Amino acid sequence: MMEKVLEVSNLCKTYIVNKRQNNVLRNVNFSISEKEMVAVMGPSGSGKSTLLYTVSGMDRSTAGQVKFFGQNIDKLDSKEMAEIRLDMMGFIFQQMYMLKNLTVFDNMILPACQSKKNFSSKQEIVAFGQQLMRKLGIIDIADSDITEVSGGQLQRACIGRSMINHPKMIFADEPTGALNRSTSDEVMEELVKLNSEGTTIMLVTHDVKVAARCTRVLFIDDGCIKGEKFLGKCENVSLIQERERALSGWLMEMGW
Repeated sequence: MMEKVLEVSNLCKTYIVNKRQNNVLRNVNFSISEKEMVAVMGPSGSGKSTLLYTVSGMDRSTAGQVKFFGQNIDKLDSKEMAEIRLDMMGFIFQQMYMLKNLTVFDNMILPACQSKKNFSSKQEIVAFGQQLMRKLGIIDIADSDITEVSGGQLQRACIGRSMINHPKMIFADEPTGALNRSTSDEVMEELVKLNSEGTTIMLVTHDVKVAARCTRVLFIDDGCIKGEKFLGKCENVSLIQERERALSGWLMEMGW
């Protein structure tokens, strides 16, 4: 029996803009089990990114409950939530936020230097960071400034940064959105590899090719989950186009 990593119950998120109530998420219910790779899709403005930020504790919910490994994160204070995000979660964004005054490598290991749990020494952090860079094929840019490398290399470094503290789950918001097709495919290969090694992943995407690599797709529209498509593990690369066609057909039925 797979352990539930994330359990979301009757989740609501409301913003007040100019004294008007904007219900971005409305009674959202779903769960994600360990080793799953779940994509969230939907039209622009449907609440995809808000959902990702709320279930990962980057934003507070208005109502409902989010459990991460059985712990209700809505009950945690800011410091406790920050520690869980640092030690148990990894994050990848479309915009590759990195500090300009640090090298690619130093940016990548920064969360490990801030954590008090995962490593006993700086040498251990450096060794694991180098190991991750080799695995991601970017060890040759370790000492480069972030302005000296390609978007694809930088996003791989962001994947490395998301992995540096051995997270239980990775949250990714349009991780391939700023990349061209071939680079996007390469980045997805890395995420699929991480998932096959046991890391649970939830990602927001508008790209059918990206979502087709996931085990399951949630479709959100107008702040509600309108349906889900089970695709299973993508074991055979030759079946990717078939998965894309099946997913495209289902998205059209959902009103994509």
